[in-house]
Amino acid sequence: MTASQRLPGFIAVAAASALLITGCSAGGGGSDASQPGTGGTPEKGGTVHMLQNADFSYLDPSRGFDGGVNAFYRLIYRGLTMQAAGDADDPNKIVPDLAESLGEASDDGLTWTYTLKDDIFFDDGTPITSEAMKFGISRSWDPQVGIGSPYLRQVIDAPEGYQGPYVTGDLPTIETPDDKTIVFHLKKPFPEFDNVLAQPNAVPFPEGTGAGDEFIKDVIASGPYTLAEYTPGSSIVLERNEYWDDKTDDVRKAYPDSWEFEIGIDPATIDERMIAGQSDDQNAIAGTVSAASLPRLQTPQLKDRAITADAFCTTYMSMNTTKAPFDDVNVRNAINWAIDRSALVNASGGTQLADPAYTIIPPVVSSFKDFNLWESEGDKGDTEKAQELLDEAGLSDGFEFTLDIRSQPLMQGQAEAIQQALEPLGITVNLNVIDTSIYYETIGTPSQQNDAAITGWCPDWASSASTIIPPLFDGRNIFEKGNSNLAQINDPAINDRIDEITAMTDVDEAKTAWGDLDEQIMGLSPVAPLVFSKGIFLPGENIAGYYPSTNLTDLTIIGLKDPSKG
Repeated sequence: MTASQRLPGFIAVAAASALLITGCSAGGGGSDASQPGTGGTPEKGGTVHMLQNADFSYLDPSRGFDGGVNAFYRLIYRGLTMQAAGDADDPNKIVPDLAESLGEASDDGLTWTYTLKDDIFFDDGTPITSEAMKFGISRSWDPQVGIGSPYLRQVIDAPEGYQGPYVTGDLPTIETPDDKTIVFHLKKPFPEFDNVLAQPNAVPFPEGTGAGDEFIKDVIASGPYTLAEYTPGSSIVLERNEYWDDKTDDVRKAYPDSWEFEIGIDPATIDERMIAGQSDDQNAIAGTVSAASLPRLQTPQLKDRAITADAFCTTYMSMNTTKAPFDDVNVRNAINWAIDRSALVNASGGTQLADPAYTIIPPVVSSFKDFNLWESEGDKGDTEKAQELLDEAGLSDGFEFTLDIRSQPLMQGQAEAIQQALEPLGITVNLNVIDTSIYYETIGTPSQQNDAAITGWCPDWASSASTIIPPLFDGRNIFEKGNSNLAQINDPAINDRIDEITAMTDVDEAKTAWGDLDEQIMGLSPVAPLVFSKGIFLPGENIAGYYPSTNLTDLTIIGLKDPSKG
């Protein structure tokens, strides 16, 4: 998966809000698209606006890798495969995109072959060929550019030391016998390889493009929209890619003529504008409503507009196992025992927006196993048990550590809840606040990350935990940049079990095994699961086809009821 979590941006103790929000209309979202979205079917034309606090991490899909930017990429890039539309019966299903069909695997599972569709072009009219697809994918091995999704590097075979097309050159383990055929050679059988190619960095680019920072402020689009204007930290305008042909795209609808992203808006201001719904804001969408604004959603009109999305992601605190004192499992377990998860739920907006988490796999994923290794009354934590473990570690008087957090009120509140829970143990938590736009790059660079970090993880596909456990806990995938194993745990027993489960062809057996491995890993406490975050959204009155998700809201099916108003 995916991907890191897009989190709501406000903190509040919201017991009252939790009660008041009851009665908001449920719709779309989560992994269940059997529920209706909002606003009916859009009409062609107009402009949809997106109000957001922070800029996207990168326009280059080989660099970016979080829920917000992944949804954005879907507007301008296409891959061989992709996740189904947000309003599909199964929105987690993987379907063909630029390829005519899903991949054809060899009998030994080591070779996968795809055939490109006809009449597919970049935004300058250049045909998209198998060579362009290979070139775009091979950028993921570049040490500077390829800091996004890790799955291509993990699954596709490559010569030792290969560093992408700009440094090393050709990648011989991806073959292109003709302009339409592309053949991948894998390190070992991976039954979910179609899912790997649905990742945002598995997209085509013309050979020789995109070196260095070329795609930082510009794009070469293969999807329905291309970049018209970009002012970093302020705004992005997308216009139609005239060379995109809807006859080649069975999923994206691309209703609006253009998209305008307004960036750098205070979260409270976003709520105010979405509630008021004046002028162009009636044609706008935004992230989750902050907890402080929930009591205001009580008028019939606002209740009708509000939509709840189920929890799809886990918010957690990683603990760097390569640094003392977190190199001691007793210390890490003490942290997990001491954390007051009821306080974290409150800091995350209350029970309507969050549930306490004790597993890394969220309940929406089929591999979820319900267990709690740190059970305490009212989820408030057990300080006595934590103190016993600190005594065993020789840290009876506590210690001091630095916690990386994003510059957002929500994460600040979660961090303060952790500070307060650990204070009675003599543990001092120093907060290192990092700008949101560079947060993932910073904590994903081992030389820059501190002792611990709060972040989140959402599965890139929910049919198993293969996009949760391996990226977070496989010790062989700790990279100098773009690292997602923030705990830097490298345990041979975990690594071996990941190999065994990944190779299982019995899907049900694999699902159960991932849940058991979750419990095994949590016994070592490389992370502290904090909460499962839910979301409440308030689209503008003129928005249609909106199926929000706390993971990947499908922007390509959203449009306007009446384009003349936009």
